[in-house]
Amino acid sequence: MKEIIRVENLSKAYRVGQREQSHDTLFGQLADILSAPVRNLKNLRSLTKFNDQDDPTVHWALRDINFTVNEGEVLGIIGHNGAGKSTLLKILSRVTEPTSGHIRIRGRIGALLEVGTGFHPELTGRENIYMNGTILGMTRKEIDRKLDEIIDFAGVEKFIDTPVKFYSSGMKVRLGFAVAAHLEPEILVIDEVLAVGDAEFQRKCLGKMKDVSKDEGRTVLFVSHNMGAVQELCQRGIVLNKGSLVFSGTQIDAVNYYINNLGFQVNTSVKWDESEAPGDERAKILEITVTPASGKIITFSSGVKIKVVVKNTLEKSLVDVSFNLRYQDKSLLFHHGNYLDKPDKLKKGIYRMELIIPPFILNAGVYSIDVWLGLSNTEGIGKGVRDAVFFEVLNEAIDHIMRPLPGVIRPKLNYQVQYEG
Repeated sequence: MKEIIRVENLSKAYRVGQREQSHDTLFGQLADILSAPVRNLKNLRSLTKFNDQDDPTVHWALRDINFTVNEGEVLGIIGHNGAGKSTLLKILSRVTEPTSGHIRIRGRIGALLEVGTGFHPELTGRENIYMNGTILGMTRKEIDRKLDEIIDFAGVEKFIDTPVKFYSSGMKVRLGFAVAAHLEPEILVIDEVLAVGDAEFQRKCLGKMKDVSKDEGRTVLFVSHNMGAVQELCQRGIVLNKGSLVFSGTQIDAVNYYINNLGFQVNTSVKWDESEAPGDERAKILEITVTPASGKIITFSSGVKIKVVVKNTLEKSLVDVSFNLRYQDKSLLFHHGNYLDKPDKLKKGIYRMELIIPPFILNAGVYSIDVWLGLSNTEGIGKGVRDAVFFEVLNEAIDHIMRPLPGVIRPKLNYQVQYEG
């Protein structure tokens, strides 16, 4: 395969510390302005000096990064906040310059790094589409052919001739992704686009990124904290930690490295003080926790354990805990519930209820739980909680299946095949 990106010994440092105090007098301000170029040159020279001792006034966002990306490949970039992911994308997109090292890029880059990246706030959505296309080297006729498709994908038809400064953050992201994906750059750079927007838009983004890589042969660099999306979309992954590249391999191996070595948190829990807990004076939900039923991480083969802690003040009543399990698009998978105890045995005090969703039921993806209390199947106890907890089910390589599979459920089924030649 043809190499399209090569990164060699890439480093980026920033000078930290307080800015020099501004001067109150006109002479002082002029002196500060005139001395700024010399001061900035000294800072730049100091940043480019490599030594073994860490300089407390310098922060290394990236240090000695090396990797390559082939044409048509989708590379996932994983890491905690502050690991250097966004800095890396900004350097690759030529938004900022590296302190040292080299990057070699073959082709045009379309980047969506932050909300409204590349947009002029005073221009309309339509005008910004043409401006971005021109920056990418496209002719007006080429942009004309893509215009309707971009507007339709972004869903901003009513506001396309409104200045972008009046757009909501969601509208800016939708238009920004549509522009970046449809104006035919050879390399598409996406930073956490799935963190904004509704589930329908997120599905459209994933689908479009699959199309541009598989069908159109374009390269995608994808930063996300959604491990399910990384496993579904990418072929390879790299893991950054504190500015260093600590792992490079398949997307599944990269996610597993991140989980096992960098403390990716899969146990999702919410706790309430009794005064603010959902319910009322009769019964209250104090805690909801989701953990893997077995092992350290939630995968489709681990099963899921859901724990609910309830404080009850009733006796001789039927108090039940009910919940909805929803998929990432908010579709309801199932409703379930159970009584705390039989009416003649119900006591005042703390009840701890646990439920296990068996292995090989839930496929990779993000799920949420609604929870509420009821009384005798006739009335609710206080208000329920929508999206009380979220948890992610990760893919894993088992048996002969190495790739994520479509669908919400992933049951383990037994087949019988007979040859009757």
